[in-house]
Amino acid sequence: MATKAQTKARSSDVIATPVVPDTDLSTPEAAVPKHILVADDDPYIRELLNDFLQGEGFEVSQAASGQDVLQAIVGQSYDLILMDIRMPEMTGLEVLKQLHTKQVEVPIILMTAHSTSNIAIQATQLGAYDYITKPFELDDVLATINRYFERQRLASEVRSLKSRLEGRDPAERIIGNSAAMQTIYKMIGLCAGTDATVLITGETGTGKELIAQVVHNNSQFRHGKLVKVNCAALPETLLESELFGHEKGSFTGAMTQRQGRFEMAHKGTIFLDEIGEMSLNTQRKLLRVLQEREFERVGGTITIKVDTRVIAATNKRLEEEVAAGRFRDDLYYRLNVIRINTPPLRERREDIAYLVEHFLDKHRYSASSAPARISEEALTVLQEYDWPGNVRELENTVERAVIMAQGGVITSHHVLFSANTERRFLDLTRLLREGVPWAEIMEEAERLTLIEALNQSRGDRGEAARMLSLDRTDLYDKLKRYNLSS
Repeated sequence: MATKAQTKARSSDVIATPVVPDTDLSTPEAAVPKHILVADDDPYIRELLNDFLQGEGFEVSQAASGQDVLQAIVGQSYDLILMDIRMPEMTGLEVLKQLHTKQVEVPIILMTAHSTSNIAIQATQLGAYDYITKPFELDDVLATINRYFERQRLASEVRSLKSRLEGRDPAERIIGNSAAMQTIYKMIGLCAGTDATVLITGETGTGKELIAQVVHNNSQFRHGKLVKVNCAALPETLLESELFGHEKGSFTGAMTQRQGRFEMAHKGTIFLDEIGEMSLNTQRKLLRVLQEREFERVGGTITIKVDTRVIAATNKRLEEEVAAGRFRDDLYYRLNVIRINTPPLRERREDIAYLVEHFLDKHRYSASSAPARISEEALTVLQEYDWPGNVRELENTVERAVIMAQGGVITSHHVLFSANTERRFLDLTRLLREGVPWAEIMEEAERLTLIEALNQSRGDRGEAARMLSLDRTDLYDKLKRYNLSS
Protein backbone atom coordinates (compact mmCIF):
# COMPACT_ATOMS: atom_id res chain seq x y z
CA MET A 1 0.00 0.00 0.00
CA ALA A 2 1.19 3.48 -0.78
CA THR A 3 1.78 5.98 1.98
CA LYS A 4 -0.78 8.75 2.39
CA ALA A 5 -0.17 11.72 0.15
CA GLN A 6 -2.26 14.75 -0.59
CA THR A 7 -2.67 16.54 -3.87
CA LYS A 8 -3.01 20.32 -3.93
CA ALA A 9 -5.11 20.22 -7.06
CA ARG A 10 -7.15 23.07 -8.52
CA SER A 11 -10.11 20.89 -9.52
CA SER A 12 -12.16 17.85 -8.58
CA ASP A 13 -14.60 15.69 -6.63
CA VAL A 14 -14.87 11.89 -6.94
CA ILE A 15 -17.97 9.86 -7.71
CA ALA A 16 -17.92 6.32 -9.06
CA THR A 17 -20.55 4.92 -11.40
CA PRO A 18 -20.98 1.20 -10.83
CA VAL A 19 -21.56 -0.69 -14.04
CA VAL A 20 -21.16 -4.40 -13.69
CA PRO A 21 -19.60 -5.90 -16.82
CA ASP A 22 -19.74 -9.65 -17.13
CA THR A 23 -16.59 -11.22 -15.74
CA ASP A 24 -15.15 -14.71 -15.94
CA LEU A 25 -15.04 -15.88 -12.34
CA SER A 26 -12.67 -18.66 -13.27
CA THR A 27 -9.93 -16.16 -14.10
CA PRO A 28 -7.79 -15.20 -11.09
CA GLU A 29 -8.17 -11.53 -10.21
CA ALA A 30 -4.41 -10.94 -10.27
CA ALA A 31 -4.02 -12.49 -13.74
CA VAL A 32 -5.59 -9.57 -15.62
CA PRO A 33 -4.84 -6.03 -14.29
CA LYS A 34 -7.84 -3.72 -14.12
CA HIS A 35 -7.67 -1.02 -16.80
CA ILE A 36 -8.39 2.51 -15.52
CA LEU A 37 -8.76 5.66 -17.64
CA VAL A 38 -7.67 8.86 -15.84
CA ALA A 39 -9.29 11.99 -17.33
CA ASP A 40 -8.19 15.42 -16.08
CA ASP A 41 -7.11 18.63 -17.82
CA ASP A 42 -4.36 19.07 -15.21
CA PRO A 43 -1.29 17.07 -16.39
CA TYR A 44 0.10 17.01 -12.84
CA ILE A 45 -3.04 15.20 -11.56
CA ARG A 46 -2.95 12.77 -14.46
CA GLU A 47 0.69 11.85 -13.89
CA LEU A 48 0.23 11.62 -10.12
CA LEU A 49 -2.69 9.22 -10.43
CA ASN A 50 -0.98 7.35 -13.29
CA ASP A 51 2.14 6.62 -11.23
CA PHE A 52 0.22 5.81 -8.06
CA LEU A 53 -2.30 3.45 -9.68
CA GLN A 54 0.36 1.68 -11.74
CA GLY A 55 2.21 1.14 -8.48
CA GLU A 56 -0.92 -0.51 -7.12
CA GLY A 57 -1.03 -2.96 -10.03
CA PHE A 58 -3.53 -1.25 -12.35
CA GLU A 59 -3.13 -0.61 -16.06
CA VAL A 60 -3.63 3.13 -16.67
CA SER A 61 -4.50 5.27 -19.71
CA GLN A 62 -4.95 9.06 -19.80
CA ALA A 63 -7.36 11.61 -21.33
CA ALA A 64 -7.07 15.41 -21.16
CA SER A 65 -10.71 16.40 -21.89
CA GLY A 66 -14.30 15.23 -22.00
CA GLN A 67 -14.10 14.80 -25.77
CA ASP A 68 -11.01 12.63 -25.30
CA VAL A 69 -13.03 10.42 -22.92
CA LEU A 70 -15.85 9.96 -25.44
CA GLN A 71 -13.32 9.08 -28.14
CA ALA A 72 -11.36 6.78 -25.83
CA ILE A 73 -14.33 4.57 -24.98
CA VAL A 74 -15.07 3.90 -28.66
CA GLY A 75 -13.65 0.48 -29.40
CA GLN A 76 -11.93 0.28 -26.01
CA SER A 77 -13.37 -1.02 -22.73
CA TYR A 78 -12.22 0.21 -19.34
CA ASP A 79 -12.86 -1.32 -15.97
CA LEU A 80 -13.18 2.14 -14.43
CA ILE A 81 -12.79 5.82 -15.38
CA LEU A 82 -11.56 8.58 -13.04
CA MET A 83 -12.81 11.85 -14.54
CA ASP A 84 -12.59 15.47 -13.43
CA ILE A 85 -15.88 17.39 -13.35
CA ARG A 86 -14.38 20.75 -14.39
CA MET A 87 -12.68 20.38 -17.76
CA PRO A 88 -12.65 22.81 -20.71
CA GLU A 89 -15.27 22.54 -23.47
CA MET A 90 -17.10 19.61 -21.87
CA THR A 91 -17.46 18.99 -18.13
CA GLY A 92 -17.53 15.59 -16.50
CA LEU A 93 -21.24 15.96 -15.80
CA GLU A 94 -21.86 16.71 -19.49
CA VAL A 95 -19.97 13.55 -20.41
CA LEU A 96 -22.17 11.61 -17.98
CA LYS A 97 -25.31 13.16 -19.47
CA GLN A 98 -24.26 12.17 -22.99
CA LEU A 99 -23.55 8.62 -21.89
CA HIS A 100 -26.84 8.52 -20.00
CA THR A 101 -28.80 9.81 -23.01
CA LYS A 102 -27.15 7.27 -25.30
CA GLN A 103 -27.71 4.54 -22.65
CA VAL A 104 -24.01 3.75 -22.65
CA GLU A 105 -23.03 2.28 -19.31
CA VAL A 106 -19.43 3.01 -18.37
CA PRO A 107 -18.08 2.84 -14.81
CA ILE A 108 -17.04 6.40 -13.92
CA ILE A 109 -15.62 8.21 -10.89
CA LEU A 110 -16.02 11.97 -10.97
CA MET A 111 -13.49 14.27 -9.28
CA THR A 112 -14.09 17.88 -8.27
CA ALA A 113 -12.90 20.47 -5.79
CA HIS A 114 -16.32 22.12 -5.78
CA SER A 115 -18.46 19.50 -4.06
CA THR A 116 -22.03 20.46 -3.25
CA SER A 117 -25.05 18.34 -2.41
CA ASN A 118 -26.62 19.39 -5.74
CA ILE A 119 -23.63 18.12 -7.74
CA ALA A 120 -23.54 14.90 -5.71
CA ILE A 121 -27.25 14.20 -6.22
CA GLN A 122 -27.10 15.04 -9.94
CA ALA A 123 -24.03 12.87 -10.50
CA THR A 124 -25.56 9.97 -8.56
CA GLN A 125 -28.77 10.15 -10.57
CA LEU A 126 -26.67 9.90 -13.72
CA GLY A 127 -25.03 6.73 -12.38
CA ALA A 128 -22.57 7.94 -9.74
CA TYR A 129 -21.17 5.54 -7.18
CA ASP A 130 -19.31 7.70 -4.64
CA TYR A 131 -17.19 10.82 -4.56
CA ILE A 132 -14.05 12.35 -3.05
CA THR A 133 -13.12 16.02 -3.06
CA LYS A 134 -9.82 17.64 -3.94
CA PRO A 135 -7.40 18.02 -2.34
CA PHE A 136 -7.62 14.28 -1.73
CA GLU A 137 -5.46 11.62 -0.19
CA LEU A 138 -4.29 8.98 -2.63
CA ASP A 139 -5.30 6.28 -0.16
CA ASP A 140 -8.87 7.64 -0.28
CA VAL A 141 -8.85 7.35 -4.08
CA LEU A 142 -7.62 3.76 -3.79
CA ALA A 143 -10.29 2.95 -1.20
CA THR A 144 -13.01 4.29 -3.52
CA ILE A 145 -11.68 2.24 -6.42
CA ASN A 146 -11.46 -0.89 -4.29
CA ARG A 147 -15.04 -0.39 -3.07
CA TYR A 148 -16.24 -0.25 -6.67
CA PHE A 149 -14.43 -3.45 -7.65
CA GLU A 150 -15.68 -5.17 -4.49
CA ARG A 151 -19.26 -4.29 -5.48
CA GLN A 152 -18.53 -5.60 -8.98
CA ARG A 153 -17.26 -8.87 -7.50
CA LEU A 154 -20.32 -9.12 -5.27
CA ALA A 155 -22.72 -8.61 -8.18
CA SER A 156 -20.83 -11.25 -10.16
CA GLU A 157 -21.15 -13.71 -7.28
CA VAL A 158 -24.89 -13.09 -7.07
CA ARG A 159 -25.26 -13.64 -10.83
CA SER A 160 -23.19 -16.80 -10.59
CA LEU A 161 -25.30 -18.03 -7.67
CA LYS A 162 -28.49 -17.30 -9.60
CA SER A 163 -27.25 -19.23 -12.66
CA ARG A 164 -26.39 -22.23 -10.48
CA LEU A 165 -29.84 -22.14 -8.89
CA GLU A 166 -31.76 -21.89 -12.18
CA GLY A 167 -34.11 -24.83 -12.44
CA ARG A 168 -34.28 -25.33 -8.68
CA ASP A 169 -37.29 -24.44 -6.55
CA PRO A 170 -37.29 -20.62 -6.19
CA ALA A 171 -38.27 -21.04 -2.54
CA GLU A 172 -34.98 -22.82 -1.90
CA ARG A 173 -32.71 -19.92 -2.79
CA ILE A 174 -31.24 -18.91 0.53
CA ILE A 175 -28.98 -15.85 0.25
CA GLY A 176 -26.20 -15.30 2.80
CA ASN A 177 -22.57 -16.12 3.43
CA SER A 178 -22.14 -14.97 7.04
CA ALA A 179 -20.92 -17.24 9.82
CA ALA A 180 -24.49 -17.41 11.18
CA MET A 181 -25.84 -18.60 7.82
CA GLN A 182 -23.01 -21.12 7.43
CA THR A 183 -24.11 -22.64 10.74
CA ILE A 184 -27.67 -22.93 9.43
CA TYR A 185 -26.47 -24.62 6.22
CA LYS A 186 -24.59 -27.18 8.31
CA MET A 187 -27.62 -27.85 10.49
CA ILE A 188 -29.81 -28.36 7.43
CA GLY A 189 -27.26 -30.78 5.99
CA LEU A 190 -27.15 -32.76 9.23
CA CYS A 191 -30.91 -33.05 9.79
CA ALA A 192 -32.47 -33.02 6.32
CA GLY A 193 -31.80 -36.69 5.61
CA THR A 194 -33.36 -37.88 8.89
CA ASP A 195 -36.99 -38.02 10.03
CA ALA A 196 -36.27 -36.05 13.21
CA THR A 197 -38.66 -33.28 14.23
CA VAL A 198 -37.21 -29.81 13.58
CA LEU A 199 -37.96 -26.64 15.55
CA ILE A 200 -37.11 -23.39 13.75
CA THR A 201 -36.95 -20.30 15.94
CA GLY A 202 -36.33 -16.65 15.19
CA GLU A 203 -37.91 -13.25 14.77
CA THR A 204 -40.62 -12.51 12.24
CA GLY A 205 -39.28 -12.12 8.71
CA THR A 206 -36.05 -14.09 9.19
CA GLY A 207 -36.96 -16.83 6.71
CA LYS A 208 -38.25 -19.68 8.90
CA GLU A 209 -40.64 -20.91 6.21
CA LEU A 210 -37.82 -20.86 3.66
CA ILE A 211 -35.68 -23.01 5.96
CA ALA A 212 -38.57 -25.47 6.32
CA GLN A 213 -38.89 -25.66 2.53
CA VAL A 214 -35.19 -26.43 2.15
CA VAL A 215 -35.25 -29.12 4.86
CA HIS A 216 -38.24 -30.78 3.16
CA ASN A 217 -36.72 -30.56 -0.33
CA ASN A 218 -33.57 -32.32 0.86
CA SER A 219 -35.26 -35.01 2.98
CA GLN A 220 -36.52 -38.52 2.33
CA PHE A 221 -40.04 -37.01 2.40
CA ARG A 222 -39.37 -34.70 -0.56
CA HIS A 223 -41.54 -36.78 -2.92
CA GLY A 224 -44.55 -36.10 -0.70
CA LYS A 225 -46.28 -32.79 -0.06
CA LEU A 226 -45.06 -29.97 2.16
CA VAL A 227 -48.30 -28.99 3.92
CA LYS A 228 -48.23 -25.62 5.70
CA VAL A 229 -50.43 -24.58 8.63
CA ASN A 230 -50.38 -21.12 10.24
CA CYS A 231 -51.46 -21.86 13.80
CA ALA A 232 -51.95 -18.15 14.57
CA ALA A 233 -54.42 -17.60 11.72
CA LEU A 234 -57.16 -19.95 13.00
CA PRO A 235 -59.20 -20.07 16.22
CA GLU A 236 -58.82 -23.17 18.39
CA THR A 237 -61.99 -24.92 17.16
CA LEU A 238 -61.08 -24.51 13.51
CA LEU A 239 -57.38 -25.30 14.04
CA GLU A 240 -58.17 -28.73 15.49
CA SER A 241 -60.38 -29.54 12.50
CA GLU A 242 -57.75 -28.15 10.13
CA LEU A 243 -55.03 -30.36 11.61
CA PHE A 244 -56.93 -33.62 12.16
CA GLY A 245 -59.98 -33.32 9.89
CA HIS A 246 -63.59 -33.95 10.92
CA GLU A 247 -66.47 -36.31 10.35
CA LYS A 248 -69.78 -35.28 8.79
CA GLY A 249 -72.07 -33.76 11.41
CA SER A 250 -69.36 -33.51 14.06
CA PHE A 251 -70.20 -29.82 14.57
CA THR A 252 -72.46 -27.17 13.09
CA GLY A 253 -71.47 -26.59 9.50
CA ALA A 254 -69.66 -29.93 9.09
CA MET A 255 -71.70 -30.97 6.06
CA THR A 256 -69.19 -33.54 4.77
CA GLN A 257 -66.24 -35.55 5.98
CA ARG A 258 -62.96 -33.68 5.60
CA GLN A 259 -59.31 -34.73 5.65
CA GLY A 260 -56.99 -32.85 7.97
CA ARG A 261 -53.56 -31.47 7.17
CA PHE A 262 -51.80 -34.41 8.83
CA GLU A 263 -53.55 -36.83 6.47
CA MET A 264 -52.64 -34.63 3.51
CA ALA A 265 -49.01 -34.70 4.63
CA HIS A 266 -48.81 -38.52 4.81
CA LYS A 267 -45.40 -39.55 3.39
CA GLY A 268 -44.56 -35.85 3.29
CA THR A 269 -43.88 -32.98 5.70
CA ILE A 270 -46.20 -30.81 7.78
CA PHE A 271 -44.97 -27.33 8.68
CA LEU A 272 -46.62 -25.88 11.80
CA ASP A 273 -45.88 -22.16 11.70
CA GLU A 274 -46.38 -19.95 14.79
CA ILE A 275 -46.81 -23.03 16.97
CA GLY A 276 -46.41 -20.85 20.07
CA GLU A 277 -49.97 -19.58 19.44
CA MET A 278 -51.52 -23.04 19.77
CA SER A 279 -53.90 -23.59 22.71
CA LEU A 280 -53.04 -26.03 25.50
CA ASN A 281 -55.89 -28.35 24.48
CA THR A 282 -54.67 -28.58 20.88
CA GLN A 283 -51.10 -28.97 22.13
CA ARG A 284 -52.20 -32.07 24.04
CA LYS A 285 -53.64 -33.65 20.88
CA LEU A 286 -50.58 -32.71 18.86
CA LEU A 287 -48.34 -34.37 21.43
CA ARG A 288 -50.10 -37.68 20.85
CA VAL A 289 -49.52 -37.42 17.10
CA LEU A 290 -45.82 -36.82 17.67
CA GLN A 291 -45.56 -39.73 20.09
CA GLU A 292 -47.81 -42.31 18.43
CA ARG A 293 -48.10 -41.01 14.83
CA GLU A 294 -51.85 -41.53 15.04
CA PHE A 295 -55.04 -39.53 15.73
CA GLU A 296 -58.82 -39.47 15.20
CA ARG A 297 -60.74 -36.91 13.20
CA VAL A 298 -62.93 -34.49 15.14
CA GLY A 299 -66.14 -36.39 15.91
CA GLY A 300 -64.63 -39.66 14.71
CA THR A 301 -63.63 -42.97 16.33
CA ILE A 302 -61.40 -44.50 13.65
CA THR A 303 -57.68 -44.20 14.41
CA ILE A 304 -55.65 -42.88 11.48
CA LYS A 305 -51.94 -43.58 11.30
CA VAL A 306 -49.58 -41.27 9.41
CA ASP A 307 -45.94 -41.28 8.39
CA THR A 308 -45.22 -37.55 8.42
CA ARG A 309 -42.22 -35.42 9.21
CA VAL A 310 -43.01 -32.48 11.50
CA ILE A 311 -41.31 -29.10 11.25
CA ALA A 312 -42.47 -26.37 13.64
CA ALA A 313 -41.59 -22.69 13.80
CA THR A 314 -42.16 -19.87 16.25
CA ASN A 315 -41.04 -16.31 16.91
CA LYS A 316 -41.66 -16.79 20.63
CA ARG A 317 -39.20 -17.99 23.27
CA LEU A 318 -40.82 -21.33 24.04
CA GLU A 319 -38.73 -21.77 27.21
CA GLU A 320 -40.40 -18.66 28.61
CA GLU A 321 -43.82 -19.84 27.41
CA VAL A 322 -43.27 -23.15 29.24
CA ALA A 323 -42.25 -21.33 32.42
CA ALA A 324 -45.38 -19.17 32.19
CA GLY A 325 -47.61 -22.24 31.75
CA ARG A 326 -48.70 -21.31 28.24
CA PHE A 327 -46.86 -24.14 26.48
CA ARG A 328 -46.59 -27.79 27.50
CA ASP A 329 -43.10 -28.79 28.52
CA ASP A 330 -43.53 -32.36 27.18
CA LEU A 331 -44.55 -31.00 23.76
CA TYR A 332 -41.63 -28.57 23.83
CA TYR A 333 -39.15 -31.41 24.37
CA ARG A 334 -40.80 -33.44 21.58
CA LEU A 335 -40.45 -30.54 19.16
CA ASN A 336 -36.98 -29.47 20.21
CA VAL A 337 -35.10 -32.46 18.76
CA ILE A 338 -33.25 -30.52 16.07
CA ARG A 339 -33.26 -26.76 16.60
CA ILE A 340 -32.38 -24.20 13.94
CA ASN A 341 -32.25 -20.58 15.04
CA THR A 342 -32.60 -18.02 12.26
CA PRO A 343 -30.61 -14.89 13.22
CA PRO A 344 -32.09 -11.41 12.82
CA LEU A 345 -30.70 -9.41 9.92
CA ARG A 346 -29.02 -6.91 12.25
CA GLU A 347 -26.78 -9.77 13.45
CA ARG A 348 -25.61 -10.66 9.94
CA ARG A 349 -25.18 -7.27 8.30
CA GLU A 350 -22.46 -8.66 6.03
CA ASP A 351 -25.23 -10.48 4.12
CA ILE A 352 -27.20 -7.29 3.39
CA ALA A 353 -25.21 -6.43 0.25
CA TYR A 354 -25.79 -9.94 -1.15
CA LEU A 355 -29.50 -9.73 -0.36
CA VAL A 356 -29.81 -6.26 -1.92
CA GLU A 357 -28.21 -7.44 -5.18
CA HIS A 358 -30.55 -10.44 -5.19
CA PHE A 359 -33.66 -8.29 -4.65
CA LEU A 360 -32.55 -5.75 -7.27
CA ASP A 361 -32.45 -8.61 -9.76
CA LYS A 362 -35.75 -10.06 -8.53
CA HIS A 363 -37.72 -6.80 -8.48
CA ARG A 364 -36.92 -5.20 -11.83
CA TYR A 365 -38.79 -2.03 -12.74
CA SER A 366 -40.28 -3.84 -15.72
CA ALA A 367 -39.97 -7.29 -17.23
CA SER A 368 -37.65 -6.01 -19.98
CA SER A 369 -35.50 -3.64 -17.89
CA ALA A 370 -32.07 -4.36 -16.43
CA PRO A 371 -31.72 -4.54 -12.63
CA ALA A 372 -31.62 -1.16 -10.90
CA ARG A 373 -28.30 -0.05 -9.43
CA ILE A 374 -27.72 1.26 -5.93
CA SER A 375 -25.34 3.99 -4.82
CA GLU A 376 -22.76 3.34 -2.12
CA GLU A 377 -24.46 5.95 0.04
CA ALA A 378 -27.84 4.19 -0.20
CA LEU A 379 -26.29 0.77 0.49
CA THR A 380 -24.62 2.20 3.61
CA VAL A 381 -28.02 3.44 4.84
CA LEU A 382 -29.45 -0.06 4.37
CA GLN A 383 -26.51 -1.68 6.15
CA GLU A 384 -26.80 0.64 9.16
CA TYR A 385 -30.54 0.17 9.70
CA ASP A 386 -31.61 -2.35 12.39
CA TRP A 387 -34.35 -4.05 10.31
CA PRO A 388 -37.04 -4.92 12.89
CA GLY A 389 -38.89 -6.69 10.06
CA ASN A 390 -35.70 -8.50 8.98
CA VAL A 391 -35.27 -9.91 5.44
CA ARG A 392 -38.95 -9.46 4.59
CA GLU A 393 -38.71 -5.74 5.41
CA LEU A 394 -35.47 -5.42 3.42
CA GLU A 395 -37.08 -6.96 0.35
CA ASN A 396 -40.06 -4.62 0.59
CA THR A 397 -37.75 -1.62 1.03
CA VAL A 398 -35.64 -2.54 -2.02
CA GLU A 399 -38.74 -3.16 -4.15
CA ARG A 400 -40.14 0.24 -3.12
CA ALA A 401 -36.80 1.95 -3.88
CA VAL A 402 -36.68 0.40 -7.37
CA ILE A 403 -40.13 1.82 -8.09
CA MET A 404 -39.25 5.27 -6.74
CA ALA A 405 -36.01 5.36 -8.74
CA GLN A 406 -37.93 4.13 -11.81
CA GLY A 407 -35.40 1.36 -12.30
CA GLY A 408 -32.42 3.74 -12.38
CA VAL A 409 -29.82 4.45 -9.70
CA ILE A 410 -31.16 4.16 -6.14
CA THR A 411 -29.97 6.94 -3.84
CA SER A 412 -30.65 7.45 -0.12
CA HIS A 413 -33.61 9.65 -1.11
CA HIS A 414 -35.34 6.54 -2.49
CA VAL A 415 -34.82 4.51 0.71
CA LEU A 416 -37.97 4.59 2.87
CA PHE A 417 -38.24 2.27 5.86
CA SER A 418 -42.00 2.27 6.33
CA ALA A 419 -44.98 2.11 3.99
CA ASN A 420 -46.70 4.89 5.96
CA THR A 421 -43.92 7.13 7.24
CA GLU A 422 -40.45 8.02 6.12
CA ARG A 423 -37.41 7.10 8.22
CA ARG A 424 -33.85 7.97 7.28
CA PHE A 425 -30.52 8.35 8.98
CA LEU A 426 -28.84 11.69 9.35
CA ASP A 427 -25.60 10.91 7.54
CA LEU A 428 -23.40 13.63 9.00
CA THR A 429 -20.27 12.29 7.32
CA ARG A 430 -21.84 12.58 3.89
CA LEU A 431 -23.43 15.98 4.54
CA LEU A 432 -20.17 17.49 5.80
CA ARG A 433 -18.23 15.93 2.94
CA GLU A 434 -20.67 17.47 0.47
CA GLY A 435 -20.28 20.90 2.04
CA VAL A 436 -23.95 21.22 3.05
CA PRO A 437 -24.45 24.46 5.02
CA TRP A 438 -25.02 24.30 8.79
CA ALA A 439 -28.59 25.60 8.51
CA GLU A 440 -29.56 22.85 6.06
CA ILE A 441 -28.02 20.15 8.29
CA MET A 442 -30.01 21.40 11.29
CA GLU A 443 -33.22 21.49 9.25
CA GLU A 444 -32.68 17.90 8.14
CA ALA A 445 -31.99 16.84 11.74
CA GLU A 446 -35.23 18.53 12.87
CA ARG A 447 -37.23 16.92 10.07
CA LEU A 448 -35.94 13.43 10.84
CA THR A 449 -36.59 13.92 14.57
CA LEU A 450 -40.21 14.83 13.81
CA ILE A 451 -40.57 11.73 11.64
CA GLU A 452 -39.12 9.49 14.35
CA ALA A 453 -41.42 10.99 17.00
CA LEU A 454 -44.44 10.30 14.78
CA ASN A 455 -43.20 6.75 14.23
CA GLN A 456 -42.76 6.05 17.94
CA SER A 457 -46.11 7.63 18.82
CA ARG A 458 -47.85 5.70 15.99
CA GLY A 459 -49.03 8.97 14.48
CA ASP A 460 -50.46 10.38 17.73
CA ARG A 461 -49.53 14.06 17.42
CA GLY A 462 -50.34 14.82 21.05
CA GLU A 463 -47.97 12.08 22.19
CA ALA A 464 -45.33 13.22 19.67
CA ALA A 465 -45.58 16.78 21.03
CA ARG A 466 -45.15 15.46 24.58
CA MET A 467 -42.10 13.41 23.58
CA LEU A 468 -40.50 16.49 21.99
CA SER A 469 -41.58 18.88 24.80
CA LEU A 470 -43.42 21.03 22.24
CA ASP A 471 -46.78 22.74 22.32
CA ARG A 472 -49.23 21.16 19.89
CA THR A 473 -49.41 24.41 17.94
CA ASP A 474 -45.62 24.46 17.53
CA LEU A 475 -45.63 20.81 16.45
CA TYR A 476 -48.36 21.43 13.86
CA ASP A 477 -46.43 24.42 12.48
CA LYS A 478 -43.28 22.33 12.12
CA LEU A 479 -45.14 19.45 10.48
CA LYS A 480 -46.67 21.86 8.00
CA ARG A 481 -43.27 23.45 7.32
CA TYR A 482 -41.70 20.09 6.44
CA ASN A 483 -44.78 18.87 4.54
CA LEU A 484 -45.42 16.16 7.14
CA SER A 485 -48.92 17.26 8.13
CA SER A 486 -50.54 14.33 6.30
